Amino acid sequence: MAQECDPDVESLFKCTLNVIYYNWEQVMLTRNIKKAYYSLTSPLMRINGILYRIFRAPKKGQVKVHLGPGKKNYLPGWINLDANLLTAKIDVWANIIDPLPFHNSTVDAIYSHHVIEHLPDLRSHFKEVYRCLKPGGAYRIGGPNGDMAIKKFMENDLEWFGDFPDTRRSIGGKFENFIFCRQEHLTILTFSYLEELMSDVGFVNIRKCIPIKETYQNLFQECLAFEFETDFTYPHTLLLECQKPG
Repeated sequence: MAQECDPDVESLFKCTLNVIYYNWEQVMLTRNIKKAYYSLTSPLMRINGILYRIFRAPKKGQVKVHLGPGKKNYLPGWINLDANLLTAKIDVWANIIDPLPFHNSTVDAIYSHHVIEHLPDLRSHFKEVYRCLKPGGAYRIGGPNGDMAIKKFMENDLEWFGDFPDTRRSIGGKFENFIFCRQEHLTILTFSYLEELMSDVGFVNIRKCIPIKETYQNLFQECLAFEFETDFTYPHTLLLECQKPG
């Protein structure tokens, strides 16, 4: 059923966003529709992020930040930040490609799951995470496992790859489908690549984790229940944890 809108001018902006997000819930949006959404909202998100950092961002106590919770993965007790204003359950409306709305060295833990593959500049993102973390603070990230995808491509293992977002019959098609996801994913994530970027920024103790089952930081225990995996021997998600030197 299509969404209907109140025609008065006052509701026009919210109506436009509702239509966009209604479609976002039903199908993967085209890049043009997403571009239109971010053109409308990016300046407002940037301002909102700045205001949050000035007036509301915590400076003391234990601070845990979840980047990109979406609609279903809200973490109680964490500060959940997302660009989705209408259908996601969030605490802070901000765009992750902008400077994170937190003060320097004030965050104990940052978590993101299947988010960074959508970002245009991973080095800048890691610099921002590093800036916000306290000495000894930790970052846990997950995304499509490029290492395992390459291995299964070389083995011609069609069964390992799924059919999201499109059904592909060839091993090359399945590999492209998994890695780039209709060009929604902007890069391939491998351990060596992420380790290089993290090390360059200053992170230490960079380690792989088994999704759902493993963490080296107690602060991330509650995140495990929100992760997903069907193959623990050859996981589809590459999960890493790293620390800012203490």
